[in-house]
Amino acid sequence: MSNKYGKVKNYINGSLLETVTNRWSNVESPLTGEVIAEVALSSREDLDKAVEAAKSAFESWSKKPIKDRVQVIFNYRNLLQENIKELSELVQEENGKTYDEAKAEVEKSIELCEFAVSLPQLTQGEILEVSRGVECRTEYAPLGVVASIVPFNFPSMVPNWTIPNAIALGNCMILKTSELVPLSAMKIAELLKKAGLPDGVLNIVHGEKEIVEAICDHPDIQAVSFVGSTKVAKIVYQRSTSNLKRCLALGGAKNHLLVLPDANPEMTAANVVASMAGCAGQRCMAASAMVAVGQSDHIIAQMVEEAKNIIPGKNLGSVISKAAKERIEGYITQAEKDGAKILLDGRNCKVEGKENGYYVGPTIIDFVTPEMSVAKEEIFGPVVSIMRSRTLDEAIKIENANPYGNAASVFTQSGGLARHVMENASAGMIGVNIGVPVPREPFSFGGWNESRFGVGDITGKSSIEFWTKLKKMTTKWNPDAGINWMS
Repeated sequence: MSNKYGKVKNYINGSLLETVTNRWSNVESPLTGEVIAEVALSSREDLDKAVEAAKSAFESWSKKPIKDRVQVIFNYRNLLQENIKELSELVQEENGKTYDEAKAEVEKSIELCEFAVSLPQLTQGEILEVSRGVECRTEYAPLGVVASIVPFNFPSMVPNWTIPNAIALGNCMILKTSELVPLSAMKIAELLKKAGLPDGVLNIVHGEKEIVEAICDHPDIQAVSFVGSTKVAKIVYQRSTSNLKRCLALGGAKNHLLVLPDANPEMTAANVVASMAGCAGQRCMAASAMVAVGQSDHIIAQMVEEAKNIIPGKNLGSVISKAAKERIEGYITQAEKDGAKILLDGRNCKVEGKENGYYVGPTIIDFVTPEMSVAKEEIFGPVVSIMRSRTLDEAIKIENANPYGNAASVFTQSGGLARHVMENASAGMIGVNIGVPVPREPFSFGGWNESRFGVGDITGKSSIEFWTKLKKMTTKWNPDAGINWMS
């Protein structure tokens, strides 16, 4: 049935509100190409309403003890668990992932909430008698109204990178969804309200470029987090910080996997292919470029056989849109024109019964050179480009020359060579015999170089400093303490 979810409105102060503009955009399921909803396109006036609601809620929410605030996150975590099937199906329908990938995303959301529930143990502050009768102490104070701009590729997980920690730490949040996948965020808001979150603490505005610019400009928003392409991450970072707010903007990636001849062929092939094709390659941690060091043809042959077991519509989901499918296939065609060899071709893919869906099959391209577009640019599809190098140091140079720095992995049985890569690869997250080296909580997520703009990481312990400011207090109650330079 077409447009089964109807109109997706803004969520402000606990209610669904029409936008000032009354403009709408179609939401398509990439599985079938069918319109499943219409999403509101907000204006600056709509954002003003959301910010006012958040400012009003901040007064009481920020004064609640953190132990009370995390009780809401604890309840929400349990509701995620109870509703995991519905949440997973929603992610699958609006994003195009397989059900298992969608479920894994919701399970990660649950883990993120479990970290947020531990925040009282991580934000105790410090106290010390610094002079006779004089005491210094620190406390983490919330910032106020903050904003989180999230992408299409993880409709559940990425909002949960920021919402639980930011609100548990006492802030009130404006969430700007991707207009391509607004449904999961609305379910998140519904479950948080059911978990006991007061109205106004979380507000959701939908829209495109105009609302992103309005968030960057709004004088009452203290901090902005962003996840998306590097091009837009740079703009959001520059615009937010020029308006004197703090910003952490995560951009794109071109993750390099360095495969040595001594690597375990079965494990390496399985991991590289899973990294390349998981979530249809639409994740900033996907294997996008592989550097085969020395004689690695036996591993590449194994990869091709492994990838043949990945079937679009079964264990490979769709890409997000028709435009994305055309762009990804364009990269493959260009690589072929540039002289690369297509070992496995995922172009012109059709799934029976879902002929209008946006599918690209797993694609392995060999004999790619570093100057080709498939070697340099983020493709964001189930495509891996293989470059060749004679030595490990040559491979590391290829990795370091790419402007991004999200992730890098090495596949080898040598601890010494693995350590050499860990020390010399220019990336924020490093894997050894792991295709997707995402840290688990409490370790934080964040890349380097052009994969991140701002200081700190978006999850884990590192996020505490981003969502708070440190208050320092010095007290003296003892009249016998005397007068010194502190007085």
